[in-house]
Amino acid sequence: MKPPLRSREDREALLKGFADGTVDAIATDHAPHAGSDKMQEFDLAPFGIIGLETAVGLALDRLVHTGVISLTRMVELFSTNPARIVGLDRRGLDQGGLDRGTLRIGAVADVTIFDPERRWAYDVDQSASRSRNCPYHGMSFRGGPLATIVSGKIVCKMAAPLPAHSKQA
Repeated sequence: MKPPLRSREDREALLKGFADGTVDAIATDHAPHAGSDKMQEFDLAPFGIIGLETAVGLALDRLVHTGVISLTRMVELFSTNPARIVGLDRRGLDQGGLDRGTLRIGAVADVTIFDPERRWAYDVDQSASRSRNCPYHGMSFRGGPLATIVSGKIVCKMAAPLPAHSKQA
């Protein structure tokens, strides 16, 4: 990740930004790299990790369940606000845009169905990504996705919940 949030002050400022509205959106810079690309000197290795599969679980576990933000705010950060920022919400309809970022009748059905209490552990070896560069391998989460629907079609459906391991995210 670039820049990395190394200091405690950086991380605390980011959490404050989520809570007070300074941060408008959460997005993943899902950056899958081949193992050979990452297995070199730190300064030469490309930035990025795989992040799509853990983003919702991390937000629920670390932001919602800890009281940093509400569940409604999480949905705004992941869906409503990004659609508005890039003009994919209802405002863009008269210019041929799409009605995304909402559950309104007639809108494009891009939906992540999740269970805020689902206990699971991330196993990079079960990842759908071609890459394996993820620091969350083996970490347990409270809350996570069950299915993803894109344009009204189910594109990902979780199997039975993964057993939670002892390592915490």
